[in-house]
Amino acid sequence: MSAKPLALITAGAAGLGFAIAKTFSNHGHQLLIVDSDPAALDQAQSLLPEANVYCCDLADSEAVSKLFATLTDLYQRLDCLVNNVGIAGPNGELDDISVSDWDRTLAVNLSSAFYTTRLALPLIKAARGSIINISSTAGLFGCPNRSPYVASKWALIGLTKSWAMEYGKYGIRVNAICPGSVEGPRINQVIELDAARRGVTTDHVRAAYEAQTSLNTFVAAEDVANMALFLAGHEARFISGQALAVDGNTETLGGLPE
Repeated sequence: MSAKPLALITAGAAGLGFAIAKTFSNHGHQLLIVDSDPAALDQAQSLLPEANVYCCDLADSEAVSKLFATLTDLYQRLDCLVNNVGIAGPNGELDDISVSDWDRTLAVNLSSAFYTTRLALPLIKAARGSIINISSTAGLFGCPNRSPYVASKWALIGLTKSWAMEYGKYGIRVNAICPGSVEGPRINQVIELDAARRGVTTDHVRAAYEAQTSLNTFVAAEDVANMALFLAGHEARFISGQALAVDGNTETLGGLPE
């Protein structure tokens, strides 16, 4: 068995999740990367050949149970769980949002963290490990036209604080990271949808989003990954129950004038 600490990273095959996986790998962690996209998993494993990968829809509780049966057989331990899986959800006012879009957003962004964490706990307890939930600055501010996403990210912070209280007696630390808009395909898609809904250019929407932070820029995935690495390590041994923003200081998520 490897002496390296083991980290499980959900939605770890691309985007922010892969940046976290790569950073952890570069700093001596063994990885189990879980994702629902087989092609992305193949690409991730080609770039991080020492990692193990597993294809799973984390919004499916039965699939998550099978994942943890495999994990226990392979490793019998887990040092860090990063609940990163998430989708942007619909963009629109409440009365334009379908029940199916609401349910799917909450299932992927929130229920998945419940499914994975409850089954990870026996292994995390044994390791006195760390749980890191990837929330969002949308979990700290209201944001018009994104209510399912916002609801899920606020709820993740509530779970973070509750789990920190419940499991601190086992030496487990639970924290949330609240990234601002992370440069990459997901925020580009959000911008495109918002621009189409408003009938303005994507450049106009992007500039407005960037102006919502004091540093007037989007976040790099590597900056969020570095925070996750810190929270997983000994240097953060007294940090628990926190929602830590990596966002350039968001001043508002009030959106564009209609």
